[in-house]
Amino acid sequence: MFELTGFQRDLLTVIAGLEKPSGQTVKEEIEKEIDEVNHGRLYPNLDVVVENGLVEKGQLDRRTNYYALSETGREALENRRRWENETVPTLADQ
Repeated sequence: MFELTGFQRDLLTVIAGLEKPSGQTVKEEIEKEIDEVNHGRLYPNLDVVVENGLVEKGQLDRRTNYYALSETGREALENRRRWENETVPTLADQ
């Protein structure tokens, strides 16, 4: 996970929370938290997480792909969350 950008990690988080979202759905979910994301940023980054085996890509129909977290991606997210929780004390304790 350290080799991924923050945006790529955010993509994994969004995909993990949805049931086989399309790229457009991922874009809409990301845009709820940050400014507009253009296709030139979204799809190359989706390709990276697919190529790294963290996300599986399939077809919903001839024009629309879906994205689903792979088992490797799920393990990576779980490990990242565990590492963050161990590394950063809870804010309530500060």
